[in-house]
Amino acid sequence: MSTTRPATAAPTPPRALNLSRTTATAARVLRQLHHDPRTIALLILIPCVMLFLLRYVFDGSARVFDGIGASLLGIFPLITMFLVTSIATLRERTSGTLERLLAMPLGKGDLIAGYALAFGALAIIQSALATGLAVWFLGLDVTGSPWLLLLVALLDALLGTALGLFVSAFAASEFQAVQFMPAVIFPQLLLCGLFTPRDDMHPVLETVSDVLPMSYAVDGMNEVLKHTDMTAAFVRDILIVAGCALLVLTLGAATLKRRTA
Repeated sequence: MSTTRPATAAPTPPRALNLSRTTATAARVLRQLHHDPRTIALLILIPCVMLFLLRYVFDGSARVFDGIGASLLGIFPLITMFLVTSIATLRERTSGTLERLLAMPLGKGDLIAGYALAFGALAIIQSALATGLAVWFLGLDVTGSPWLLLLVALLDALLGTALGLFVSAFAASEFQAVQFMPAVIFPQLLLCGLFTPRDDMHPVLETVSDVLPMSYAVDGMNEVLKHTDMTAAFVRDILIVAGCALLVLTLGAATLKRRTA
């Protein structure tokens, strides 16, 4: 006697990215941030405050500020966006909001893109304020165009957003999300060429630094600092930073969990 096997349900195909769902997600995130002034202050003001302090720490040596100020102009937004984005995304998951959202016609790609769009809008404000403060108020001596400096700072902030979204999938609490900072950010900070030229490092560390996106962020800032025109090295650096941000966002969408176990 023949038996009929029950049909196996086909796996649900991933939902295509939808512009209206993405913008709706971004609008919801911005509305939530509007009611959280401390987070907005952290995102927008902290990089400016750090640059201000740095300028007057080296008050008697303006050349030192010129040497590292441009690099830190890109690093500070990356760090703050990483912290805020990772914690905000994790809070969505632990509160059950993410599970309810993904039960609706909202794909993981829509959610990640919406977060990136919302925090990207804040990154524009953050980068513009920090760049304007450094160049026109603190007297950062930049040979190239300040607009190129702003472009690199913005890409660095978007990279921080992407990294924050990605690591939030592996954290079970806000404390764990913060703990990812020493693992993800600090090694890049040490190896990016901020403290010593990468060519002077041990060959193994130099090789490692060649695959870290923050290295190219610092290199891009230095290109603007030293050259009047847009160089081929600068174009390479910003393309690598932008490509890394896009890759990490894609990985973030693939690893996003509906809720924390």
